[in-house]
Amino acid sequence: MSTLREQIQEALNFLRTKNQSNPPVGIILGTGLGGLVKEIKIDTVIDYSDIPHFPVSTVESHKGKLIFGTLGGKNIVAMQGRFHFYEGYTMRQVTFPVRVMKFLGVKTLLISNAAGGMNPLFAKGDIMLIADHINLLGDNPLIGHNDDELGPRFPDMSEPYSKDLIALAEKTALDLKIRLQKGVFVAVSGPNLETRAEYRFLRGIGADVVGMSTVPEVIVAVHQSMQVLGFSIMTDECFPDALKPVSLQEVITVANESEPKLTAIMKEVVARL
Repeated sequence: MSTLREQIQEALNFLRTKNQSNPPVGIILGTGLGGLVKEIKIDTVIDYSDIPHFPVSTVESHKGKLIFGTLGGKNIVAMQGRFHFYEGYTMRQVTFPVRVMKFLGVKTLLISNAAGGMNPLFAKGDIMLIADHINLLGDNPLIGHNDDELGPRFPDMSEPYSKDLIALAEKTALDLKIRLQKGVFVAVSGPNLETRAEYRFLRGIGADVVGMSTVPEVIVAVHQSMQVLGFSIMTDECFPDALKPVSLQEVITVANESEPKLTAIMKEVVARL
C-alpha cells in the first residue's frame, strides 16, 4: 500500500469513529461561501485539525470544518473552507480531502470559489458555471508515483466538469429564475492579484474568470472517476483598462451577497441528483 493510501486510511478510520454515513455527494465551499452550511441538517462537525493528515485552513472566511449531514434530502459531506497552493501546502495536501471523500463514498463533487471576472459580458456578483479550466498553477497533484488503485496514470480531461451536471444546474437556475453565466476558469498560484498585462494575457488565452483554487481538486476528482460540478462567484471586475485596487474584504462581501443565490442552486441540484 502506498504512503498516500495509508494516510487516506488513517483519516478514514478516524472519521468512521465520528460518523458512519456513506455520503454520495461532497461539497467544497470557497472564500465567503460557507453559508450553505446553514441549509445543511447537520449530524457531525469535525475540525480539520483533528483529522489525521488534514492541513489547516489559514485564510480568512475558511472555517476549517468537515461537516456530515443532509442537504436536499441527500447525505452529504461538506468542507467549510479549503486549502490553497499559496498557503505553502503541497498539491497532495491541497487535494487530500478529495481523496478521503472518495473513500467515504462520494461520487459527485460540487465545488465553488470566488474569482475575478475578465469577461466584459460578466458583472460583479454574477455566478458562473465552470464549463472548463486552464491550469496555470505551475504544478499538478498527480506528479510523482501513481497508485493505480486510486486512478490511472494518465487520466482523460476532455470532460472535467460533467455535461449532465451542467445541464442540471442550468435547468435548476432557470426554474429558480437565477441568472447563470458559463465559462472557463483559470487557476494561478497567487497570492497576489494579477497585473493589467496578466489579465489581458489570461483573457487572451480563453479564460473568463481567474482564481487560486479548484483546479487541483478537480484533477484529483477526475483521477478518481468522480463527477464534478463547479461554480465561481465573480467577486471583482478585472478589466485592464478600468482596473481598480481590490481588498480581500471586498471579495468576501460580494461573495456573501451572492451566496444566497448559489446556495439555492446547489441545494436544489443536490435534491435533483
